[in-house]
Amino acid sequence: MPSKSLPRTIMGYVISSTGVHQAGLAALSIAAFSLSAVPLELQRRIVNGLTHQATFDTIAWLAVAYAGVALAEQLLKLSLNVYRGWVSETTVRRLRELVFSMTLQGHHEAAPEGAGVEIAMVLEEAEPIGGFTGISISEPLLQGGILVSVVGYMLALQPWLAVIGLAFFLPQTVFVPLLQSAINKRARSRILVKRDVSGVIADHPLATTSASWMLDQARRIFTLNMGIYKLKYSMNLLMNLMHHLSVASAFCVGGWMVLEGHIEVGTVVAVVSGLGKLNDPWGDLVNWWREFSVVDVKYRLFADAATWLRTLADEGPRDDSTLAAN
Repeated sequence: MPSKSLPRTIMGYVISSTGVHQAGLAALSIAAFSLSAVPLELQRRIVNGLTHQATFDTIAWLAVAYAGVALAEQLLKLSLNVYRGWVSETTVRRLRELVFSMTLQGHHEAAPEGAGVEIAMVLEEAEPIGGFTGISISEPLLQGGILVSVVGYMLALQPWLAVIGLAFFLPQTVFVPLLQSAINKRARSRILVKRDVSGVIADHPLATTSASWMLDQARRIFTLNMGIYKLKYSMNLLMNLMHHLSVASAFCVGGWMVLEGHIEVGTVVAVVSGLGKLNDPWGDLVNWWREFSVVDVKYRLFADAATWLRTLADEGPRDDSTLAAN
């Protein structure tokens, strides 16, 4: 069993336990997002080539290039996702082994009050914590890199049209943190309620457990879960609404600029495609922040419980002969 305590934050644990692999994941993420703006430029050239009656050979080569870039991007993401899965599953296994080792060393049959906490930690809480390690650094790097690349391309291509479309992302910087904070509070309460239930079931026979108390806890978990669902999907609705408004504004303003002869049709197509390509990484970043916020709460509770279990393990099993004499 490791002698030192777990780091206090989830990111501290990620760096200390998987730092080398995070560097490898970061390299794959950079390679993947470096290609993100290339398909937009190829789309623009294909559309403009069609409107300007380019040769078929030119259009065909542009289409082949588009397909090649798309394939390369998807293969990089495949490699990244498989690597993430390995890092996540390895971390889950290590967390479970940590708790098992402390349980065996401390002989917790002598400390039955710890059984409920151990069950929750090993079977439930280790899974999301370990799962987050695979995406902890590579996900914001990948999605943030895509956002920067695509936004940079759009601003270079047609600044005013890009700014009008991007303006609808600003409200999300206000309502997303507020809604996520409310979700985090409910997630923490749900974890604590489940631990209480696990502890009571482990420490007392079901026959002696108050049925009304158990029903109250089940209703409380239901209420907390429903509150999380409502907040989560309300956030998704608002984010999708902002995205569609940005696309509509780009079509409206871009269409007027085309009719006035200020820009080409391919530019509008590239900007609209760029806004569409921003929706997924922006949503993924919000999901990452949501998961980070919740997992950080879970990890802190896990670390506190692990410290307590380590204390029991360091004390060692009780001497039954001594207890009998007392």
